[in-house]
Amino acid sequence: MMRVKLIVAYDGTAYHGWQLQKNGNTIEAELNKHLSALLEEDIQVIGASRTDAGVHAHCNVAVFDTVTRMPAEKISYALNQRLPEDIRIQSSRRVADDFHPRKCKSIKTYEYRIWCGEFPMPTERLYSYFMYTPLRVEWMREAAAYLEGKHDFASFCSVDSQAESTVRTIYGIEILEEKNMVRIRISGNGFLYNMVRIIAGTLVEIGKGKYPPERIADILESCDRQKAGPTLPARGLTLVQYDFI
Repeated sequence: MMRVKLIVAYDGTAYHGWQLQKNGNTIEAELNKHLSALLEEDIQVIGASRTDAGVHAHCNVAVFDTVTRMPAEKISYALNQRLPEDIRIQSSRRVADDFHPRKCKSIKTYEYRIWCGEFPMPTERLYSYFMYTPLRVEWMREAAAYLEGKHDFASFCSVDSQAESTVRTIYGIEILEEKNMVRIRISGNGFLYNMVRIIAGTLVEIGKGKYPPERIADILESCDRQKAGPTLPARGLTLVQYDFI
């Protein structure tokens, strides 16, 4: 028996998120199905980040146990021959038998992309949120600074979250601007349900001039979801980096 770690990239457009669902296809379901067929045994992967429906990833992490004699590093090549083209394994390797991706300390980095222009860009429609309203990026940067550090992020969490604690640590937030694209890049030790999309929605409200940057401090302190901005669409969000520490 060996435990294999996969680095999984995917376009989440056609999927109901990572985790197994009764009423829709998921990334986890595709991996289980094709790994089981490839290795001729029942395979159930364990994912590191349970991304929501429509969210993309460059580097999600999954592990599984197998009795196969196929070298771990060759599994990625064989599996990619079977997977749909919107899911690709970036690497596969053997890890310690007790390695569990959700029980290790890690830094996750997500990026939310916003296309700002007079008209939408068709090639960006599946991977960014379109806005025709100009954004005050400097205001967004000032506001983002209030979110860094350890805080109770209850204001930035969907009300149906089942998290035991809403305290999280944000290591850094960058607001990057290049021509029409504004990218909100956020790193932390973990994120609540819809947290990044709500943070993005709140920063966009500030960028539109709805309220000043310092309002973020009041929103954090209130622990009230109604005080924060809207939850932006999933298509603009991508898991871009996953580091174990």
